[in-house]
Amino acid sequence: MNMSMNVTIFGAGFSGLAIARTLAPECDHLAGTTRGPARFAELQAAGLSPFIYDGGQPSPDLAATLARTTHLVMSISPDSGGDPLLDAFAGGLGDVMPALEWIGYLSTVGVYGDHGGDWVDEETPCRPVSRRSVARLAAEQGWAELADRAGVPLAIIRLSGIYGPGRNALRTVEQGKARRLIKPGQVFNRIHVDDIGGATALLARKRLGGIYNVTDDKPAPPQDVVEFAAGLLGVEPPPESDFETADLSPMARSFYGENKRVANEKIKAAGYTFLYPDYVLGLEGLMLNGF
Repeated sequence: MNMSMNVTIFGAGFSGLAIARTLAPECDHLAGTTRGPARFAELQAAGLSPFIYDGGQPSPDLAATLARTTHLVMSISPDSGGDPLLDAFAGGLGDVMPALEWIGYLSTVGVYGDHGGDWVDEETPCRPVSRRSVARLAAEQGWAELADRAGVPLAIIRLSGIYGPGRNALRTVEQGKARRLIKPGQVFNRIHVDDIGGATALLARKRLGGIYNVTDDKPAPPQDVVEFAAGLLGVEPPPESDFETADLSPMARSFYGENKRVANEKIKAAGYTFLYPDYVLGLEGLMLNGF
């Protein structure tokens, strides 16, 4: 039987809102942060009491909510200056969140770096390539130290490429923005945002710590996903283009610098069953719901 949960989500964006919607029915209280009041209605629609947080020490209202928080979800990307909450909570979590029982930190499979298309799992040593993945790994380590000092279990939830309603290959094909970039041997994993919600909720309920890859079963070349989406829409896929000569932003090109297949057995062993175990089922589900 679950004890009651009092959840605060720092960074209630695409993934944070999916987590909120999943947990809302079983929470005594659910709070979420955003950088300004423009998204308050969106947070409220997901069942969240909205708070502004844009770095530094939490406001008095947010601090009062943190004082009764049992479950903390951290979904703010570290910027060039690092993770803002690690600085804010550097004195320890116990004084700020005396009721805390569990922390979930949303990270990225980018921390593994490049493995030449080989399989990686939670035991694989991390060797991040991009600056953002280096910052993520440093933030993971910072949260591990904070959680350890507080004696609270920390789940590090490593996510692959996120898609879901309004943010998927069906949309980019329909809008004429999709590209079929060909880089031989390149594969990516993906994850439907509803599975981020479901897997995080399971870890929160069970108060499980450790590292978990939350990613689909089917690493695949990116052009295959675009082609499948075009087929669902009944349109011609965009022409193939060579990755080496394509005009790409430095960030887009950097994603292709990491090639790996990410295993997800550990989250399944914890008891999670994926709603969308591959992009085929994920895009078919989105097609049915207006994508």
